[in-house]
Amino acid sequence: MLVSYKWLQEYVDLTGVSAEELGERITKSGIEVEGVDKLNEGVSGLVVGHVIECEKHPNAEKLNKTLVDIGEEEPVQIVCGAANVAKGQKVAVATVGAVLPGNFKIKKAKLRGESSHGMICSLQELGIEGKLIAKEFAEGIYVFPEDTEVGQDAMALLGRDDQVLELGLTPNRADCMSMIGVAYETAAILGKDVKLPEPKAAEISEQASDYIKINIEAKEDNPLYVAKVVKNVKVGPSPLWLQGRLMAAGIRPHNNVVDITNYILLEYGQPLHAFDYDRLGSKEILVRRAKSGETIETLDSVKRSLSEEHLVITNGAEPIALAGVMGGANSEVNADTVTVLIESAYFAGASIRKSSKDHGLRSEASSRFEKGVDPARVHKAAERAAELMAELTGGEVLAGSVEADYLDKSEKTVSTTLGKINSVLGTELEMKEIENIFARLQFRSTADNDTISVIVPTRRGDITIAEDLIEEVARLYGYDNLPSTLPVVASVPGRLTDYQKKRRVVRRYLEGAGLYQAVTYSLTSRDKALQYALEEREPVELAMPMSEERSMLRLSIVPQLLEVLKYNTARQNDNLAMYETGTVFLKDGVSELPEEREHLSGALTGLWGSHPWQGEKKPVDFFVLKGILEGLFAKLGLEERVQFKAGEMDGMHPGRTAEVLLDGERVGFAGQVHPTVQKEMDLKETYVFELSLKMLLDAKSEPLHYIAIPRFPSITRDIALVVDKVQSAGELKEIIAGAGGRLLKEVGVFDLYEGDRMEEGKKSIAFSLKYYDPEKTLTDEDIAKTHEKVLASVKEQAGAVLRG
Repeated sequence: MLVSYKWLQEYVDLTGVSAEELGERITKSGIEVEGVDKLNEGVSGLVVGHVIECEKHPNAEKLNKTLVDIGEEEPVQIVCGAANVAKGQKVAVATVGAVLPGNFKIKKAKLRGESSHGMICSLQELGIEGKLIAKEFAEGIYVFPEDTEVGQDAMALLGRDDQVLELGLTPNRADCMSMIGVAYETAAILGKDVKLPEPKAAEISEQASDYIKINIEAKEDNPLYVAKVVKNVKVGPSPLWLQGRLMAAGIRPHNNVVDITNYILLEYGQPLHAFDYDRLGSKEILVRRAKSGETIETLDSVKRSLSEEHLVITNGAEPIALAGVMGGANSEVNADTVTVLIESAYFAGASIRKSSKDHGLRSEASSRFEKGVDPARVHKAAERAAELMAELTGGEVLAGSVEADYLDKSEKTVSTTLGKINSVLGTELEMKEIENIFARLQFRSTADNDTISVIVPTRRGDITIAEDLIEEVARLYGYDNLPSTLPVVASVPGRLTDYQKKRRVVRRYLEGAGLYQAVTYSLTSRDKALQYALEEREPVELAMPMSEERSMLRLSIVPQLLEVLKYNTARQNDNLAMYETGTVFLKDGVSELPEEREHLSGALTGLWGSHPWQGEKKPVDFFVLKGILEGLFAKLGLEERVQFKAGEMDGMHPGRTAEVLLDGERVGFAGQVHPTVQKEMDLKETYVFELSLKMLLDAKSEPLHYIAIPRFPSITRDIALVVDKVQSAGELKEIIAGAGGRLLKEVGVFDLYEGDRMEEGKKSIAFSLKYYDPEKTLTDEDIAKTHEKVLASVKEQAGAVLRG
């Protein structure tokens, strides 16, 4: 909502309160003022000029040489390029020394040999958006009415000596979608009175009821309809003050009749519509639901097909307006209109929303009906419009109004207690202070001991329960004045759960390891939904997907991360390491909603390390990926419980893929993307992993144990074992660790040999074993027995023999 500061002053005394200060105070009361725009900021030297003479420039076909009276001793010569400039016009002139928007300074100049002392301006050159300018002045200079006095401040006449507050309204504050509504709010904040217009148009003896009758079939959609008739109107341009206010509010002026309806919409928040009475084709207004297949051509010259869900205004036979949204072309007010029928109605928001959405017509009127208008202003708005039409179009208002009224306009009463208000706000307010706040809001209230009952005016449809009253008290008392207190409970709320703490540990570790966090869509296509899933389930399909590419809920995060790599590598970002913690969705076949599980996924490609000065480059490989994961498991205290086991998976390299097991249970996979997939996606060697984050973080880790630094030296023994090629080093390591007992502290692989000196189908894996005893220095005899047990175990369980 755009609010004119000068217009607002007509309803509330703003003496001593600047627009910026008012914006600050409104923001603190709960309605955000997104900005205060000074319409003539940096602009000066603009006056009204009278074009005394106008002739073609002697040296340029598209230029005109004019003599302009600007209210000084002598007229000035100005060269103008506008096609519509003519003798006798009153125009906006930027004099020599003037400044236009954009800090454009006007100087004396010579154009094709002719001197020019100023500039005749269009409205765009004065800083007004083209979409807000009346169509006749959309191109060329702006022409003031003939009776405009020469030498006046042109910006003031156009209403540009003003400041506009932009209110960012939430849907519940529809009451502030009008100047009167903002006036009530401002008066409450400042503790001032509201001065409301009191419309009373002079009426002639003819009765409006002789001209029109109102019938309503769809009473739930339209419980109130009021019609006024004004005859002998003269359609023409609106006065400058009205045009200026409309443009400041973001509405384009059209003609005096249409502009008045838009002015009332801004002033009262009540949308109106003006029909050309003589083009109605009958003396009846019938409001009903449209018939299936019925059509209407709206004011935007579009023929629209209607359904039985759309509310229409008809002349008893055919539609003449799409109710609350847009009028019909068959009853439009135009230059030769003489008699005007003013419509002021209360339409149900749901009905208007349906029509607006179906036809893609979002208008100032429809947005107000959708959020709710004040039923008490429907009559007043019609009277105010009739008064202005009599004043600005010379029309005659017929006596009375014609209406159909089925609307309950009674005010509701909401109660609360002083104790509850103070309990919720943490204050120690007294009842008199509460009563004063409601009085400032112009809510009638009565107090009975600890209880206060408030009669809520119809303009505030957002107040329905006790908590709404408490909010009003908090707003007007001032959020800044509410005391700050700590919660008094057994445990302070807001702490992270163990799961949340561990998740942060995971993120910090991966980012510390050099991976960037990604956030990708949970929606994907059917093909990608089934790829890389830890559990094969039927994917969940959306009822109303936005596209085929976003029609399914994902079962894995890897496909999305691969898309991230593809996008970046296509833009020459070759070295990438990404991770994501996100939700996958698993259909259980029983409940309608899928089970949501949190997964951790990563994708790496390109160089992991590069040291050009030393000539070193380290590309990403399986062991880089495995090392990252091992570091993560160590961070979570699970390193002893996690195993990597060779595995196979669709879309993964058959020889470079491992299953990740936690206590023997599969929690994920890691490995290289299959070369064919890499080729399809234009990726280099790419490695990915996906883990069930929930299983990892829910796993109970052992408490941290500290071990004293050994006081005695250790002894290292290296063994090279000849085994079958299919035998994994991990299995051998487990056997060695199990057989080593308390003296064996570390086991590590340091060599693999599969050369021509090795028997067919065999390989040699070398391990380094470290022994020590915290109580004494070991001798060869001390470890011989344990070492022999290790060798016997690997031979027995894995068929391994010492390499000769």
